[in-house]
Amino acid sequence: MLFWSLSYSGDLSDNEEKEKDTNMIEMMQQEPTPVPSSPKKDKQPKECFLLPAKEKGKEAPKTKKRRKKKISDLLAKSEPKPGVPEDLQKLVMDQLSIKRSVIELEELKLPDSCFLPANDLSHSLSSYLKQICPKWAKLRRNHKEKKSLVMLIICSSALRALELIRSMAAFKGDCKVLKLFAKHIKIQEQVKLLEKGVVHLGVGTPGRIKALIQQDVLNLNSLKYLVFDWNWRDQKLRRLMDIPEIRKEVLELLEMRLISLCRAESLKLGLF
Repeated sequence: MLFWSLSYSGDLSDNEEKEKDTNMIEMMQQEPTPVPSSPKKDKQPKECFLLPAKEKGKEAPKTKKRRKKKISDLLAKSEPKPGVPEDLQKLVMDQLSIKRSVIELEELKLPDSCFLPANDLSHSLSSYLKQICPKWAKLRRNHKEKKSLVMLIICSSALRALELIRSMAAFKGDCKVLKLFAKHIKIQEQVKLLEKGVVHLGVGTPGRIKALIQQDVLNLNSLKYLVFDWNWRDQKLRRLMDIPEIRKEVLELLEMRLISLCRAESLKLGLF
């Protein structure tokens, strides 16, 4: 009995060990085999680009505009040329041909015979006037008509008119000279002077001269000489006919009987 129980317990322990072994094997079989981790792909380095930082306050360069040529630029390259009768003739035709027919233009042509010798830039005003009008003393003595002039000088400004009056002292003698511009002088004052006494010579701007003619205050019947201050240049180096508003008024003034007087050979033109 005792032997059986011992053998039985020995067998029992052996069986338990076998079960443990089988259980161990089953557990080992049931455990999932670890999947080998795939090697990580080597990340390729990315290229980086650094953008230039925008500078503040700087804009894209603008396209340069062509600078218009100034009169000073042209004069720097060539010496100034004195005005000639052809300059005035061409100017009149070019400006008046816009709204005129061919027949009307023929009546507005300035004949060559009406022009006096032009200033070659060697004369003062007094010497030039003495050259073109050698019988001035006789003309001023014989002039007795009011509201009229014997000689008219056209310039671009009041200041230039005063300068011309001062520079003709050697020529004018004791004749009466009238300032014909708008600056600081009312037109009523000029009307009174023309109506009150005899005036021989007038110096002024085309705008005021035109206004006096339109009001029938200035009569052109006695006018013998019309002189343009042609070659003088202002601070901007513009001549009389280079100033648009002055050019317009001069052309309008010429159409007011002056061209017809030239064609009738009773009026002479000079370019100083």
